[in-house]
Amino acid sequence: MKLKVLVGEDQRGPVVSLAVVLVALALLSITVLTGSRVAVVAPLLGAVAVFAVGYRVLLSWRSLLTMTFLIILLIPIRRYTLPSSLPFNLEPYRLIVAFIALGWFTSLLIDRRVRLRGTPIDAPLLCFYFVVLLSLIVNPSRVKSVEPDVVKKLMFFASFFIVYYLIASVVRKQRDVDVLVGVLAGAGSIVAVAAMIESRTGYNPFAHLHSVLPFLTPQFFAQPLVRGARLRAYASSQHPIALGAVLVMLMPLAVYRAYVFRKPIWWLVAAVLTLGALSTVSRTAVVMLGVVALVFLLLRTEQTKKLWPLLIPALAAVHVALPGTLGTLRSSLFPQGGLIAQQQDAAVGSGRIATLGPALNSEWKANPVLGEGFATRVTRPDEDVPVPNGPILDDQWLGILLETGVVGALTLAWLIISFLRRAGSAGKHDMTPRGWLLVSLTASTAAYAVGMFTYDAFTFIQVTFMFFVLMGLGSAMLGMKPAEEASPVRARVYTGAPALQRGT
Repeated sequence: MKLKVLVGEDQRGPVVSLAVVLVALALLSITVLTGSRVAVVAPLLGAVAVFAVGYRVLLSWRSLLTMTFLIILLIPIRRYTLPSSLPFNLEPYRLIVAFIALGWFTSLLIDRRVRLRGTPIDAPLLCFYFVVLLSLIVNPSRVKSVEPDVVKKLMFFASFFIVYYLIASVVRKQRDVDVLVGVLAGAGSIVAVAAMIESRTGYNPFAHLHSVLPFLTPQFFAQPLVRGARLRAYASSQHPIALGAVLVMLMPLAVYRAYVFRKPIWWLVAAVLTLGALSTVSRTAVVMLGVVALVFLLLRTEQTKKLWPLLIPALAAVHVALPGTLGTLRSSLFPQGGLIAQQQDAAVGSGRIATLGPALNSEWKANPVLGEGFATRVTRPDEDVPVPNGPILDDQWLGILLETGVVGALTLAWLIISFLRRAGSAGKHDMTPRGWLLVSLTASTAAYAVGMFTYDAFTFIQVTFMFFVLMGLGSAMLGMKPAEEASPVRARVYTGAPALQRGT
C-alpha cells in the first residue's frame, strides 16, 4: 500500500472565505442577542456569506452583468433607495453600475486580458456625446438656472455609455451572450406576469419589494392610470408607456432563443412578454410591436410568414388573458374624429402634435443649430428644480431637437441608423445563431427608435438602459471573430436544428 501525500497550494481564498462566513455568523449572533434589527442585518450578512463562498463565480463579468440586468429590470428605479447619508438618493442600480464601472476601470489598468474595445458605432456615439457637451457650453446662462438637474442627467447618460462599452468590451463569447440574452428575456417575463396581475387586480408586486428586501426604502409610487375601462400596469417601470416599450424590446430576444434552441418555453416567454406589453394599454407598445414584426418580415421573410396563422389565436389569447384590452386599444388608436385631430385639439402640454408647433416656434427657432442645452428642459418639478421651464412633449426626437439642435438630432439618427445597418445587414443573410440574434437586436433597436416619437424616452431610465444594453450586445456580436461564434454549446444545440443550417 502506497502512502500518497497531497501537497497543499498556497491559496488564501478558502481561508478568507471561511473567515468572512464566521465573522458574519458572529455579527448575526450579536444582533439577535442585542435585539437589533435582525430583519435588516440578516439578509445583508447572508449576502456577505454567499459572496465569500462563491466570489470567484460572482465576480465574473457574466455574473456581474447578470446582476446588473436583474436589478435594472426587477427593482423599480426612482421608487426605492438604499439607506445612506449621501446628497443624492442611493438607488440599487446606481450602486451596481458604479461598482462594476470601478472594477472595469481598475481591470483596464492592471489586467492585460481586459481592454477597451472599439465598436462599429464609435464615431456617431462619441460625436453625439461631444454635441451634448457643446450644447451646454454655448448655453451657460440656461445651464446655470437648472444646473443640479443637468448634472444629474449627464451622470445618467454617462452611465449608459459606460454600460454600452463595458458590454462590448468584456462579452467575447457566444456562450456569454446567450446566457445574458436568456437572463433579459426571463427577467422580462417575470415583469410581464406582474404587469398582467396588476392589470387584472390592481395589485403591483413591485410596490411591496421592501417587505421581502427590508434594506430597500420605498419612496413613492405614482397613482394608477386608467385608459377606457382598463387599468394601465406599471410593474417595475416608471410609467406604463416605458413598461410597454421595454417588454416589446425584450420580446425579440425570446423569439431568438425559441428559433435557435427549439424549446417551446421560449415561445411561451415571447407570448408572455407581448401580453405584458399590451397590459399597459399603450399605443406606443402597439406601434413598437408593429415595428418588430416589420423588421422580422424584412430580414426573416419566410420564417415570419409561417407565423401569420397564429395571429387569430394570439388575439383570442389577449382577449382571454386581458379582457377589454383590444377594444380599449382600438378606441385609443382610432378615436372618434381621428387620432391626428385628437392630438391637434389637445391642450398644449398634453397633445403630441399640439406641442409641436409652439415648441418649434418658441424654442427651436431661437437656437436651431445646437439647441438650448442638453437636459436643460425641465418638464416635471423635482427636488432640484421645483418649477418646470417647458411643457411635456411626449416626443424624444423633438426633445433632442430642442435641446441639441439639428446637429444633435442628426447625430443621434446617425448613431441609431449606423447600428441598424451594421446589425441588420450582418444578420439578414446569416442563418446561423449569430445572424438570428443580430436580427432580433435590430428589431428591438428599431422599435425603440420609432417609439421615441411617441414618448420622452430618455426620461425613463430602465428602458433607455435596455437600449444601450442591447446595442452593446449587438456590438459585441459584430466584434467577435468567426472562430468565437461557435462554441461547444452551439455545436451540440444546432446539430439537431437542420432547418437553421439549411437557411430555410
